Amino acid sequence: MNTLDFLQVYTQNIDIHKKRYAELTAAHTSRFNDGGGMRYFSSPGRTEICGNHTDHNLGKVLAASINLDCIAAVTAADSIHIFDTTYNEEFIVVPQVPGGPAASSGGEALVCGIAAYFNWAGWKVGGFNAAVSSEIIPASGVSSSAAFEMLVCQILNNLYNDGRIPVEKLAQAGRYAENVYWGKASGLLDQMGCAAGGLIAVDFENPAAPHVEKIPFDFAAQKMRIILVNTGGNHANLSGEYSAIPREMKAAAAVFGKETLRGLSSCDIAGRAAAIRAAAGDRALLRALHFTEENLRVDAQKAALQAGDFSTFLQLVTASGNSSWKYLQNVYISSEKASKSQDISVCLALTEIFIRENKLEGRAACRIHGGGFAGVIQFFVPEAFAGQYAGWMCASLGKTEKVIFDLSIRPCGVTELLPPERP
Repeated sequence: MNTLDFLQVYTQNIDIHKKRYAELTAAHTSRFNDGGGMRYFSSPGRTEICGNHTDHNLGKVLAASINLDCIAAVTAADSIHIFDTTYNEEFIVVPQVPGGPAASSGGEALVCGIAAYFNWAGWKVGGFNAAVSSEIIPASGVSSSAAFEMLVCQILNNLYNDGRIPVEKLAQAGRYAENVYWGKASGLLDQMGCAAGGLIAVDFENPAAPHVEKIPFDFAAQKMRIILVNTGGNHANLSGEYSAIPREMKAAAAVFGKETLRGLSSCDIAGRAAAIRAAAGDRALLRALHFTEENLRVDAQKAALQAGDFSTFLQLVTASGNSSWKYLQNVYISSEKASKSQDISVCLALTEIFIRENKLEGRAACRIHGGGFAGVIQFFVPEAFAGQYAGWMCASLGKTEKVIFDLSIRPCGVTELLPPERP
């Protein structure tokens, strides 16, 4: 059974997290009137370190679970009844007869898809009542949807399958739900980042059993902060832009008679550049080059971290961000709207100026984070400059609300946990 003590999951702001669970327990008791035997689950968001948009073409990724999470108070029941206190969403799914892709909401569609995958895989599926809340930044690239998917998967895993289903399989169930029932053509990075915990290198060459390697590296020991800046954009309605990336990469692979780009080198792509441009277009060629080069960067970053070479690691963070901007082209939407709405580009430019003005070249790095087009950027900065940067960005953007999120890497992934105070 995958169960951890409360203080194994939360090492900071303990009272705040106890209050979160107390409020969720009260919400569950009030809504379902069945507080006996309540169980608690937590699923973290994730931050992508390198490997931007490579997983769907069987690439390589460096990612980490983060301290922001989605939580649930749960009791067994006949149907799956979700009461989401954060998004004010409520729905019921019959687990043995899940609905189709035309579910009334995104959350319902994901639960239907997960139940369908569990049934298909021959795993046990049963009902539960769950009050859910989330502190993960929504629609901004830190995988609020994947965290919810893994939360539901782990509830079904522990309630009805004795916790025997490995996290790699749970991730596949979440991806299936997102691809088929929600219509978002994502790879497996988001789900694995939420499910596995800690800093991980994932190789998706075998998508049925991706290779996951834990990377023991202490970012805090470098006196560095991992900061996400919520740029103000929202990617909730950008499924078309996201789906175009794997589609175009696979169109480039088709020139070689392959389904994906895995196994091709940058020299292979360059050698058939004319044919790719003719068959799939210039952007497909550039995105293919991003894929092959990004895979090399993941290996190089992993090696740098294992060797304790943080300077090289930061150089590769910058290189990854530049590749996403120039070749992958997921920093802003290519349309007339781009002339008035380039939140990501603006925040990256301001951050690069901050690095230069504070003489942090070689000691800091920034990049697009997650799916792109909107959402957040990632900034690795010495902790002595973190507060100054927060003030700089808020003043530059004219923001008074919270736009800076100071992250830590969470060592555990999706889990059941004991309540804060045992009876």
